[in-house]
Amino acid sequence: MAKNKIAFVCTECGGQSTKWQGQCPHCMTWNTMAESIIEASMPSRYASLTQTSELKKLNEVKMSAVYKRTTCISEFDRVLGGGFVPGGVVLIGGDPGIGKSTLLIQALSHMTNDKSQAPCKVIYVSGEESPQQIAMRAKRLELEVSDIFILSEINLEKIIQSIEKNKPDVVVIDSIQTIYSEELQSAPGSVTQVRECSAQLTRIAKQLEVSMILVGHVTKEGSLAGPRVLEHIVDTVLYFEGDQNSSFRMVRAFKNRFGAVNELGVFAMTEKGLREVTNPSALFLSHHHEEVSGSCITVTQEGTRPLLIEIQALVDNAHGASPKRLGVGLEQNRLSMLLAVLHRHGGIACFDQDVFVNAVGGVKITEPGVDLAILCAIVSSFKNQPINQKTIIFGEVGLAGEVRPIQRGQERIKEAAKLGFTRAIIPKANIAKQKIAGIDVMGIEYLSQALQLLKA
Repeated sequence: MAKNKIAFVCTECGGQSTKWQGQCPHCMTWNTMAESIIEASMPSRYASLTQTSELKKLNEVKMSAVYKRTTCISEFDRVLGGGFVPGGVVLIGGDPGIGKSTLLIQALSHMTNDKSQAPCKVIYVSGEESPQQIAMRAKRLELEVSDIFILSEINLEKIIQSIEKNKPDVVVIDSIQTIYSEELQSAPGSVTQVRECSAQLTRIAKQLEVSMILVGHVTKEGSLAGPRVLEHIVDTVLYFEGDQNSSFRMVRAFKNRFGAVNELGVFAMTEKGLREVTNPSALFLSHHHEEVSGSCITVTQEGTRPLLIEIQALVDNAHGASPKRLGVGLEQNRLSMLLAVLHRHGGIACFDQDVFVNAVGGVKITEPGVDLAILCAIVSSFKNQPINQKTIIFGEVGLAGEVRPIQRGQERIKEAAKLGFTRAIIPKANIAKQKIAGIDVMGIEYLSQALQLLKA
């Protein structure tokens, strides 16, 4: 038998090195090299799942429709791309207690009791909770779980043996950090164990056409714990977002081989579990009795769904040597850049002002299409001049003060018109040839033009 050897594995990219280094030579990140034991394994352990095919042209490959088993939870199906795919592996990460297990047990209950689909055999593998705890949760949520099989086990070989024997349609592993393999000597949750267990579970899922759902822990920074190669192995990566002090939860897709990326599902945590929010735009809009300064409504695009969000800004005199710049739900560096553009091309200086910007509802915005709305909210607070509540504003702002067009502009305007907005300030290039009923669209090319329209 081959002798085991020690190697140092990067927790970010999974690259290996024979000696410890402060910086990973593969992905160039610092302080990510961890000691790991590399065991000699049998060659058949990593054998290919498919037979080697002869060389052929891509257009000659026969395609077949992909069957997707729906969860009967429309917001969850939206994020998954339609449902669970046989042989697909889904990784769900989120803070402890945010609702990962609750959402999964609800989805499994609906799937096993849905008569419109083929019968579904489910195995729930729990490595953290006892079967009694899971049964108590299902009883509290008033779910029908008579067709869900529970397995309290953390040994990888026994889990695979049970899957091969019972041949289920869906398997949930809660969580991947608790599973260990007897082939490895390292502790559960280590880089080697997580990588090996996820690879073997993915292998068995592809081989037996089983829909596999892996629940993963997250670090203090909010990223999935373990090697970054874990996200590369699976087909879909979902993240649970939301403040535990709030009742609202958001599930976002960061990777999906069977659907759109950056799709967003919105849920509300209730006594009976997670309830889907069908109109999330109303969730992120504050209802002011009168117009207030520093508030601006914009439209973001989350996957295929346009979402109305309120941007709030507060500009106040700085009481220290260095003014504060704080963005909640927004990128900090982009806020500083936009303030510089506002000074240079808008004639409004905030170098002696504290600037606070917040995206209402706890949503995180990453797209640059909200630049114009952020600047308008800042100007509104700085001049104490309210913006009309029936006005939406969106557009990307460049360093030269120009307002650039953004994707799916027409869908955003239609969503705003549907919710009763009557005025839109958007990039000129996003104006459609056919007018949208019920809303007056104003196209601009420069930031200064938008500031002039705010006075009107």
